[in-house]
Amino acid sequence: MSNPGNRIVFMGTPEFAVASLKAFVEAGWEIAAVVTSPDKPAGRGRTLKSSAVKAYALSELNCPVLQPEKLKDPAFTTQLKSFNAALFIVVAFRMLPEVVWTIPEHGTINLHASLLPQYRGAAPINWCIINGEKETGLTTFLIDHEIDSGRILLQAKVSIGENENAGSLHDRLMATGSQLIVKTADQLVRGTAKAIGQDTFNIPETKLKKAPKIFRDDCRIDWNRSREEVHNLVRGLSPYPAAFTTLQCGNKTMKIKVFETIPDEKETDAKPGAILSENNRSIRVACKNGILKILSLQAPGKRRMGAEEFLRGFQGAIGECRMVEESPEEDA
Repeated sequence: MSNPGNRIVFMGTPEFAVASLKAFVEAGWEIAAVVTSPDKPAGRGRTLKSSAVKAYALSELNCPVLQPEKLKDPAFTTQLKSFNAALFIVVAFRMLPEVVWTIPEHGTINLHASLLPQYRGAAPINWCIINGEKETGLTTFLIDHEIDSGRILLQAKVSIGENENAGSLHDRLMATGSQLIVKTADQLVRGTAKAIGQDTFNIPETKLKKAPKIFRDDCRIDWNRSREEVHNLVRGLSPYPAAFTTLQCGNKTMKIKVFETIPDEKETDAKPGAILSENNRSIRVACKNGILKILSLQAPGKRRMGAEEFLRGFQGAIGECRMVEESPEEDA
């Protein structure tokens, strides 16, 4: 059998992974096959929608595109072996079983959007901003039995802007990560890569920050928290899935998504959730230790808009309303 050389199998699903796949193509690597998630129903018509990786592969590459339902399927693993790839590359894909990641000669490498061992999990970009981090980064590592725990190959640090949101950070990490993983693959094939066990970082379990999948309750704004904490939550969830709160005006309530905020340095004695407005020109909300100004938001059935535009169509005086916690009935 011939030497696989620079032949790889690429595994990924969302747009974040497409940048890495493109980088391998542009660097001259041979893409033996692309593995991505099965098509899923989407939209009101529930028509099947392909992943971003599949769309790119079909339009730009001349290689097989595999969409296995079960990664342990013998037919799938046999097909993977037939590609005789030097490496498997994984970017934003599912957890692989050992029967898959042990196939290639040089192993299977993963790109993760944090500085491991910190922020292991599905949503590292969101959680590092929510937690108020000033710096994050990217890690390439060799996949093993546990999620995001394999031996580290390369890392790149990336600063986080004071008011930067998850969308902006996602795009910067996507670009930097695409170059990092190509560099990692090159070192592995050349035999110059050095793998470092994550246990060598000597970080106690209690000091490790996790990045689990984001659920609805994680997106709920608690105005009893500090101005900085609420601001970090909003930008850490913007533009998707977006932080939300409930606007109460008399007996009426309205759930709104909040996309952009900025801390207001003015002090207030108002109760958390109180809206401090001047002639319906702004939406400034009291938090535990100060005021947060809402810059953009979205009402039910409406598009995202700036606060001033929202207020122009608002019926009533916004200063007479307040932000409240949802009731159990509303959550049901």
